[in-house]
Amino acid sequence: MNGLLGMKLGEGGCAEIYEWEDKSKVIKLAKSHTAMEALANEFGNTQAVWEKGLTVPRPYELTEVDGYPGMVTERIYGESLMERFMQLFMQSSADRAWTDSDDENIRITARSLSSIHSHVIPSMPPQREALRWHLHSARYLTLDEKKRVVERLDRLPVKHQLCHGDPNPGNILMRDSEPVVIDWMDASTGNPEADLAEYIIMIRYSVLPPGLPVDVPGFFDSVREHIISVFSEEYERLTGLAYREVEQWLVPLAARKLNVGSIGEEEKQRLLEFIRAEL
Repeated sequence: MNGLLGMKLGEGGCAEIYEWEDKSKVIKLAKSHTAMEALANEFGNTQAVWEKGLTVPRPYELTEVDGYPGMVTERIYGESLMERFMQLFMQSSADRAWTDSDDENIRITARSLSSIHSHVIPSMPPQREALRWHLHSARYLTLDEKKRVVERLDRLPVKHQLCHGDPNPGNILMRDSEPVVIDWMDASTGNPEADLAEYIIMIRYSVLPPGLPVDVPGFFDSVREHIISVFSEEYERLTGLAYREVEQWLVPLAARKLNVGSIGEEEKQRLLEFIRAEL
């Protein structure tokens, strides 16, 4: 193994994260099913937003380690918003309570997205094209259902703003009090409503990972709509874009998630039930 490769720091569906060279850099090392092209696209996206002045990890280079493609970036020291939520969930039921600081974590996500959406980078891939591809490829839906979802998408207005594509709490790291947004693989130019719908769908329909205390799913169910409300209100305060304008994007984005391999069968069945009720 390459001598520059250090301690493993994390892992996702497509790659593993390791220290690189020294403790100021990391390498995102692709798994066997992830091509260099995918990392090259992510590197280009990250470079574009970094050059635009967004608070993101500085990209350094593309390389290979034992035949596996890798992307070297600045290392960000700080916990993710996802880690903050998990700390809350792991507390005993007697101590666990949703507080103003938890609301603030939600507002941080809304503020980060509003900042991203205030930029335009025409070189980014077109959002609408990728969405159509996912909808046509989505499992579980019939051909007629796919056609009706695509027709819904085609009726929506077209915008040309920078979008992240995967605004989950694990992709926002807190460096001191500054949010740093990572993982730009799905970045595009398009409608901010798609990012907002992606976040709302995740909060409303996600299934928590195993290993949590048995009462946590019930607790999370009790705060799901509160999280969405705080998030939507903060984003509207900053941009004027209201929840009702995002609502019409929920079906296309839920259908897109049916084509994602990183979520489980139970969550996909929840999404499918929602889509069919709306259609």
